[in-house]
Amino acid sequence: MSSTVSHKVLVKNPKARFNYHILSTLEAGIMLEGSEIKTLRRGEGSLLEAFASETGGELFLLQAYIPLYKEASHFNHAPKRPRKLLLHRQEIRKLLGQIKRKSLTLVPLSLYLNRKGKVKVELGLAEGKTLGDKRQSLRAEDWRREKEQLLKRKVQEG
Repeated sequence: MSSTVSHKVLVKNPKARFNYHILSTLEAGIMLEGSEIKTLRRGEGSLLEAFASETGGELFLLQAYIPLYKEASHFNHAPKRPRKLLLHRQEIRKLLGQIKRKSLTLVPLSLYLNRKGKVKVELGLAEGKTLGDKRQSLRAEDWRREKEQLLKRKVQEG
């Protein structure tokens, strides 16, 4: 996904980059119901436990939590229902090949609105991190924060 494309992030998966090495990313459409879109536009939802999986030659987003939209009453959706991901058949075959060969995982990184107002999913082709990798990530983040604080103090003193 290029950084020049403007979009509004609705929901992020904050743990994805901590728990996985993201090897590559791709954009996919997602089939949602009206009540789900309204809930997402409010910024509600969670991708913490979510992952993409293949069923019958198609990809589905599983375990993504989108809470009920109270105003929809009996026209509401199931909060953790499987949601179909929209990709070209060649892309699906290529992804499934990589996943099976290299034992990788498809992890949703974020849900966002593109320029046209369509909800898209940013998926990451990911490899699980070991405990040592996670510790190293924490140390790097701590050092980054510490550098920012030192620079801030230096600017305030000078």
